[in-house]
Amino acid sequence: MKLFGEHIRDLREKQELPLRKVAAYLDIDTSILSKIERGERVVNSELVSEISKFFGLDEKKMLTEYLGEEVARKIYLSSNVSQILKVAEEKAGYMKSRFSKKG
Repeated sequence: MKLFGEHIRDLREKQELPLRKVAAYLDIDTSILSKIERGERVVNSELVSEISKFFGLDEKKMLTEYLGEEVARKIYLSSNVSQILKVAEEKAGYMKSRFSKKG
C-alpha cells in the first residue's frame, strides 16, 4: 500500500526521470511535484489525468486511487470509519439516482 504521491515517485524513479522533466510536462514547479511525492501537497483530478497520460496509465484507475485517498484523508482519524463509509455509500447512491434523472 502506497500513497498517491509515493506511487508517482516510484514511477518516476523506475523510469529514471528527473523531477524537472515530469514537472515541466505537468506544467508545475519542481518543488510542487516534490511535495506531492512526499505527501505534503494534494493533487486535483485534472493533475491526476495529466499524470496518467504522462506515465501511460489507466486514467480511471488512477482517479479511483486518488479519490479513495481523498476520502481516507478526511476520515482516517475517526473512530467510526465503517459507519462513515456506509453513510457515504448510501448518500452517493442517493445523489446518483437523484441527479442522473436530471439532464
